[in-house]
Amino acid sequence: MNKKLVAALSGGAALVLALTGCGGGDDSGNKKKLDDWAKRVCDQMQPQVKKITDANASIASVLNEEDSKKIQQIDSAAFQANADAYKALATSVQNAGAPPVKDGESSEKNAVKALNDLSSAYAELKKRVDGLDTGDKSKFSDGLKSIAGDIAKLSGRSDDALKKLQSGDVGKSMAKTPGCQKPVGSPTQTKKA
Repeated sequence: MNKKLVAALSGGAALVLALTGCGGGDDSGNKKKLDDWAKRVCDQMQPQVKKITDANASIASVLNEEDSKKIQQIDSAAFQANADAYKALATSVQNAGAPPVKDGESSEKNAVKALNDLSSAYAELKKRVDGLDTGDKSKFSDGLKSIAGDIAKLSGRSDDALKKLQSGDVGKSMAKTPGCQKPVGSPTQTKKA
């Protein structure tokens, strides 16, 4: 019943992990300013990425659960955790300001908007899952499918702005900054569907 939801969430988790792990070196003359900017963002990023990954893992943990109330409680808590984490990520990018690169201001604004949109959308998903009828398994299952479809659409919309933020020299600086490096052994269980 929860498989589509887990599959949709894995897309969102992949998006955040992509934001925190870009590759390459950097020879730009702006290197110091860019590294300082990346540090301001990345110092705040890893705890939020962990919250998102943990929340998505909790949803995956109830994949075969039959108790609708338990699924509802776990999904609701996970959606709230995601809403809070994406809001914190938006704040950290906003507080860091525009990266010192061409079109840095628009990249920062687009990324902040995308992260805030994700936060608002997860808050809305929490309301929706809280409102599902756990007494009717068929209606509950249909409600989860609808939520999963919305998560998939949301991940696609936000992907472009986040990719733009982490492109070029910005991505290279972020990749070298400890808080933005992918943790060794990043959880992949959210991809099971």
